Amino acid sequence: MTDLTALFTDLVRLETRLYNVIDARLKAEHDLPLGQFEFLRFVAAHGTTRVYDLAREMAITVGATSKAVDRLESAGRVRRTANPSDRRSSLVELTPAGADVLAAATPTVEAELQTWVGSAPALEQLATSLSMLRRRAELDHRTDRHHSSNTGS
Repeated sequence: MTDLTALFTDLVRLETRLYNVIDARLKAEHDLPLGQFEFLRFVAAHGTTRVYDLAREMAITVGATSKAVDRLESAGRVRRTANPSDRRSSLVELTPAGADVLAAATPTVEAELQTWVGSAPALEQLATSLSMLRRRAELDHRTDRHHSSNTGS
């Protein structure tokens, strides 16, 4: 029988160590923290997105997301505009500089991930299982840091 607490500990420690090594390399080579890379990647995949949608994806508060978008905007990597269908909300899109740094940083992230997890046995099965577990957690309001508040920045 699998020790679920040990499994949880392994997942958390692996995530922490991978995050740290990838973050350090991105900062050194691209002047881009991993958290900002993740934001840029989400925005690129969606074309234009709301701050609220970024917050839900990253599982952080809208306030923290808004501050992160402010930093990306100050760096010239995203542009924030008013949402024409909801004045309380803003839309975020990549700038050409954001697209460029994302394109340059993506192979760096992929190389690190290949080094650290690319050779794991049963990788496809692990990916499928983690994706299913993540989706299940995302559907449960108890895992949502801002489920009791928020109207939609």
